Amino acid sequence: MPGKQKNQSLRYGYTTGACAAAAAKAATISLLEQCRVEQVRIELPGGKQADFQIKDCSFDPERATCSVIKDAGDDPDITDGAEIFATVRLKEASGLEICGGEGVGTVTKPGLEVPVGSPAINPMPKRMIASAVISSAEGRMNGRGLQVVISVPEGKKLARRTLNSRLGIIGGISILGTSGIVIPYSISAYTACISQGLKVAAACGLNTAVLTTGRRSEKFAQAELKLPEESYIQAGDFIGFSLKECARLGLTDVIVWGMIGKISKLANGHMYTNVSDSLVDIGSMVKVAEECETPQETMKVLEKAITANHFRKMMPPEYMERFCDELCRLASVKCREHVAGKLNTECIMTDPNGTILGRAKIAG
Repeated sequence: MPGKQKNQSLRYGYTTGACAAAAAKAATISLLEQCRVEQVRIELPGGKQADFQIKDCSFDPERATCSVIKDAGDDPDITDGAEIFATVRLKEASGLEICGGEGVGTVTKPGLEVPVGSPAINPMPKRMIASAVISSAEGRMNGRGLQVVISVPEGKKLARRTLNSRLGIIGGISILGTSGIVIPYSISAYTACISQGLKVAAACGLNTAVLTTGRRSEKFAQAELKLPEESYIQAGDFIGFSLKECARLGLTDVIVWGMIGKISKLANGHMYTNVSDSLVDIGSMVKVAEECETPQETMKVLEKAITANHFRKMMPPEYMERFCDELCRLASVKCREHVAGKLNTECIMTDPNGTILGRAKIAG
């Protein structure tokens, strides 16, 4: 796994999910082979592999515990340096059970990717842990199963520096990561990459750029739009900057592709969509729903939404399309205003699976 960004001096790091998977794999091997493990290699969601050093390893015939120190690279991640443990125990019943231990939060409110009452281990990290454990235990269990407990002793303390409590994640941090990799957060480096990508698009004679809010959104956009590869730019939270760069470079059309949280922020005129700068305004979303003639009884329910995604799930299907189209229209208007009308702007919103929920274009 490369340790540096292409054309940059910043080091990549690894997510809490990747570290947990590595610790779980090491503990599985230690338990089944009754030996100390010093290093493991796991497969990341994108197909690449990564090696992890194991800090602590202890074992007996019934269980093993291993730990990994999270290295976030050059990203200023609050969990950088945290020690992530996995304890793997034998159990009589077959199958694999993944649990949260000390320092891993518990979900107490609806609207997140993890059900209420469950440990805050997101779906992709959970799949990574399962894959790492199953691949190491395959053919060696003789009808017995395994229980994996992920813990972060400093997790409760670290969680105080996050928005977890606001989201209803209590008692620790979340185990996160969709790619397994932490890309260093540097505004100058990130915006430089955006500029370079847009310059390439312009140099290729393209008039349209597709600004996506992340890797997942980009894949959805590519599958739907079928535009040249150079059209797609992972703008992340820097939509405003990217729009101005598009206008400066002479592009004529921009498509912003994202999910409801980011689109709702754009609709409110927040062109930098990071949580540190802007929060999802549920009240504004309720007003949009009201303008779409959503019944008052439904409005009262929507007002209780915790997150934008929770709001989406609570919206009755019969009002969903009109609401999402209107939210996209408002976002498109704000994007066009941001560049003084120099771009035709379209916003497309999808759900986490890539299904288009709404779209709207504003052209001169």
